[in-house]
Amino acid sequence: MVSEGGPERPAAVTHPDLAALVSVQLRSGDGPIPAALERGEPVDSADLLREERWPAYRAMALDSGVRSSVTIPFRRSGLTVTLSLYSFRPGALEDAPRGPAGTLGDLAVTCLVRDRSYRAALTELDQLGAALRTRPVVDQACGIVMHVLGCDADAAFGVLRRVSQATQRKLSDVASAVVDKRGRGLERELVSLSN
Repeated sequence: MVSEGGPERPAAVTHPDLAALVSVQLRSGDGPIPAALERGEPVDSADLLREERWPAYRAMALDSGVRSSVTIPFRRSGLTVTLSLYSFRPGALEDAPRGPAGTLGDLAVTCLVRDRSYRAALTELDQLGAALRTRPVVDQACGIVMHVLGCDADAAFGVLRRVSQATQRKLSDVASAVVDKRGRGLERELVSLSN
């Protein structure tokens, strides 16, 4: 299961009965997964037949034939991945956090963090590309405002920004309108906005 602190927690299971075990824990807020998320360390039950914690989870697990379980949390960069293992035999999962399951969990959280960083970089790249595409129009509009108002570039940009905010339109759309009109008919409006 993947958790980023919000209410949504996507989970993947290898058997349909295990999905119910995850669901009962998330609904009730009680079980190995919530405990592992809270503590930040592995939570296990060597024998669910003798376990007294988590009554709803325990009943459903025993009904599914599960006798032992361990949930291992892996945290990196605000992301928590929990890996839960189940066994039909008691005491079968004692070394799981230090074995291949630990390595698998480390790999999973590392890959998810890298994927999140990669997607954030792509989003930023798209935003920078959009800004670069609109920059010439904004520069032209600033030049027109500078000519009409007889001001410097910073003041002209400030006027365009105020128009954008006041009209709740994108700066690039305001700049395009100024360029399309070539400043004609905007003199009074621009002068009033420059004050």
